[in-house]
Amino acid sequence: MSDYVIAPPPQAALPIAGSEALFPVRRVYCIGRNYAAHAVEMGHDPDREPPFFFQKTPDSLDASGQFPYPVQSEDVHHEAELLVALGKGGRDIAEADALDHVWGYGLALDMTRRDLQGIAKKAGRPWEIGKSFEHAAPVAPLTPASEIGHPSEGALTLTVNGDVRQSGDLNQMIWKIPEMIAHLSQYYTLAAGDVILTGTPSGVGPVVRGDVLELTCLSLTPLRVEVT
Repeated sequence: MSDYVIAPPPQAALPIAGSEALFPVRRVYCIGRNYAAHAVEMGHDPDREPPFFFQKTPDSLDASGQFPYPVQSEDVHHEAELLVALGKGGRDIAEADALDHVWGYGLALDMTRRDLQGIAKKAGRPWEIGKSFEHAAPVAPLTPASEIGHPSEGALTLTVNGDVRQSGDLNQMIWKIPEMIAHLSQYYTLAAGDVILTGTPSGVGPVVRGDVLELTCLSLTPLRVEVT
């Protein structure tokens, strides 16, 4: 057994609905501007962009139901997303085989320090300061694909304090789940434990302390998050 000079960090893991078992997380890939209406509201033309991805750190995933408002930001936005959890990986995965690599699905929020992201964009810098920070991805328990299949359509709805803020359908994704997996596998060696956040519908907007966010989609476990 290896000796470490410091204690290894704990393994990032997600809960599974109806189970005491956990899903260990290796990497977190997030696709940008994957719903046409959201791409337009962010000032881009969705018909001209190939898929692109950024990463969050695995330990930014948070199933606690609490979102502490982050420091150094005064404009934090919610982005409601379907999460895909991979049970196996590989390189150059064919679209026709991609869903065989999916272990299950869940709901997540890609919380974004929009002001800091905007500064980075203007400077031509990476987005990590706006996207990857502590508690940046609240998540609900996962559901195995063996129980629900592979959803390709269904309403994705986010309410804030009971009012609908985001409402879309999974069939509105520009790049579908098999395409995302196949594309990523051309640039990275995917592996069991990787998760993909699949993009957000239009309607993203700011949150403040005290807000309660509730995200639902099909029969997946709902996500309820309080901003603290």
